[in-house]
Formats: sequence, structure tokens, C-alpha cells
Amino acid sequence: MTPAIKHSLGQQTEPGTLRMERNLPAPIDRVWAYLTDPARRAAWLAGGTMARQPGEVSEMRFEHTKLTDEEAPERFAGYRKPHLQKSKLMRIEAPTLLVINWDEGPNASEVTFELAPQGEDATRLVLTHRRLRDRKATVSVASGWHAHIDVLDQVLQGHKPEGFWAGLEAVEAVYETHIR
Repeated sequence: MTPAIKHSLGQQTEPGTLRMERNLPAPIDRVWAYLTDPARRAAWLAGGTMARQPGEVSEMRFEHTKLTDEEAPERFAGYRKPHLQKSKLMRIEAPTLLVINWDEGPNASEVTFELAPQGEDATRLVLTHRRLRDRKATVSVASGWHAHIDVLDQVLQGHKPEGFWAGLEAVEAVYETHIR
């Protein structure tokens, strides 16, 4: 049975650009910590290191097998082992803005996290991923961010994340028809 998609889909705002918006169940300072503290970030995305000044490089350590108890499907077998990625910090304005080059190199894509308080106990996250090379990359990135932010939402609620891989496959199928 395919899990229901619980949150609205990200939107392709122009070719190579994806924008997602999500209300998260935590105050802005707590959400910021889950973006910038590698130990907390590891609970929903990737551990590693965190640059503190623009121009510095962070090492992101993705360990998808630690996100949930669920086994990665065979087509994602490459994600059963840790994956390292270097990302350059472009801009930081705590606790409202974080901009990073998602990978090193001249053709790196760029991710912007914008946070805004929604009362005392919630935060609006706007994630924009730019310079995606093609439709296939956009579908993959949209699905991945959607599934990872679902995990972040569960973690912020104090729940043990469930269904990362099933959720990823479900949203990927929807994004396949949603992204042009």
C-alpha cells in the first residue's frame, strides 16, 4: 500500500528551480539548530561538519540507513553506505537564512533555507533549490527534499521517523507527473 502524501508538493518555479514551503512544529531557534548543528541535522538529513563563515566548506555525511529502521529498496542500494558531500556556505543570517552550494565544483546547485516564525511554536520553512541540471535531477531533488523534510517534521514532533524509503518512493511517483 502506498503511503499518503501528507504535505503539499514543492513547485518548479522555472526550469532548474524547485521551491518547497512547509510549516514545521517548532520555534525558529529549534528549527535553525536542526539546519546548522551537524548532530541534529544527522537525525533528518546528514551529519558531518558545518561551516561558520561564507566561503568555508562543510562536509555532509549522509547515512540514510540511520534515518529509519526501514531497509533501503534495491534501487537505492547505493544509499545503504555513507555518502560524503562537500558544500560551500554562501550566506548565513541566523536564525532566518542559510544559503549553500549543494556540491563543490563550477556547476554546483544552490539551496536556500528561509525561516520565519509562525507564532511561538511553529516555523515556516521555504526551501529553494536552484541550478538543477535537468528534469530528472529536479524530480530526484524534489522527492528527496520532500522525504527528508517529512523526517524533520517527525523529529521536531518528538517521534521516531518512519517510512523514509516508502515515503520517498510515494512522492517520487507523484513528482514524476508533477514536474515538467
